[in-house]
Amino acid sequence: RRQLHTLLVANRGEIAVRILRAAAELDVRTVAVYEPADEASLHVALAGQALAVPSYLDTHRIVSAAAEAGCDMLHPGYGFLSESAG
Repeated sequence: RRQLHTLLVANRGEIAVRILRAAAELDVRTVAVYEPADEASLHVALAGQALAVPSYLDTHRIVSAAAEAGCDMLHPGYGFLSESAG
């Protein structure tokens, strides 16, 4: 069975915080993405690594960030990517 190690959370706010805390309890390495206006947010501080993206809706940049960080999991959170048809 393949072991999963690194999770990128593609969201912000309370949803991201809950996901990051749950991942920490499971000893999963975490990566957050954030728009420049959210740089001081709690989800950025809780993540093991944080990467700036131009927009939470920039699917290509978020997937690129996940690849750059060596993520083998991506959680879309609630809204943003999870509700995007594009």
